[in-house]
Amino acid sequence: MLTTVVMYIIALVAYAADMGFGRRGAATAAEARASVQEKAEAKILVGPGGATDADGTDATEATEAAATAAGEDDADRPQVDWARLAIFLSVLGVGAHLGVLVSRGLSASRWPWGNMYEFLTAISFAAVTAFMVVMFRYRARFLGVPVMFAAVIALGVANIWLYDSVGPVTPALNSYWIAIHVSAAIIATGAFTVAGAATILYFLKSREEARASAGTGVATGVKVPGGVLARVPSAESLDRLAMRVTMFAFPIWTAAIIMGAIWADQAWGRYWGWDPKEIWSFVTWIIYAAYLHARSTAGWKGRKAAFLSLLAFAALLFNFFGVNYMFSGLHSYA
Repeated sequence: MLTTVVMYIIALVAYAADMGFGRRGAATAAEARASVQEKAEAKILVGPGGATDADGTDATEATEAAATAAGEDDADRPQVDWARLAIFLSVLGVGAHLGVLVSRGLSASRWPWGNMYEFLTAISFAAVTAFMVVMFRYRARFLGVPVMFAAVIALGVANIWLYDSVGPVTPALNSYWIAIHVSAAIIATGAFTVAGAATILYFLKSREEARASAGTGVATGVKVPGGVLARVPSAESLDRLAMRVTMFAFPIWTAAIIMGAIWADQAWGRYWGWDPKEIWSFVTWIIYAAYLHARSTAGWKGRKAAFLSLLAFAALLFNFFGVNYMFSGLHSYA
């Protein structure tokens, strides 16, 4: 567990460094050259002799000189491949994290999610694993900062306040359904966490884009340089990514609720008893269903859809933390 937390913390720093001042790729270098070109063209005064700057210098020569100087400055500066370092540490961390779950399960001779400590540890693993899949599938390295931050906080809370020694579970949990129902809930929660991270980045990016649009010169077309989120894709891309991850997680969450009802019938003699956990699981399902329905039928996207996604994620977090500690019920095993 200590190895896992240390790897995740260093990976978090590496992802942040990659977003802030990582190695520039060819596309980024091309954008920088284009930016220099735009700034040079903004100063051009067209006269009989051609394009010149205000001081009479040839604009093309000035642009090439500025771009060359910028390139030489980048070449002289020592470069660290923060992206590869972050991915390497993430893989090591996931391996150690898997070792935590496997060793815990072998020690307890059961599935290692019978209490809040084990459940939160498993959800953190699912979230980081989902992030790794999304990162390689959609080149979404920018999600590393929020997801790793969430994983470090979750593991810290689990180890400092929720730790519980290995022991038997309550009779209601001593069933093969724990491997089906709870596993589905863990996978869905991990994926929803990634979607929530993308939604939070959407709000930050859209705000930055709005500021950039407000600072764009109407007459000259000079753009305001990107801020901290310059390496994050557009808000529209983040909006689509959150939707895709939610579309993956929603059927799994639906299956978890259905299988939980079947398990409840076997354990307590009823499929649905309006237990606080059952209610909030259903509330979470309704909000995510409304989010997907609004996008597919009403054409919702952007801020309206993002607000609904964030509301659903908040309900998910309350279902996990709030219900277990604020209400008493059959699911309050914490």
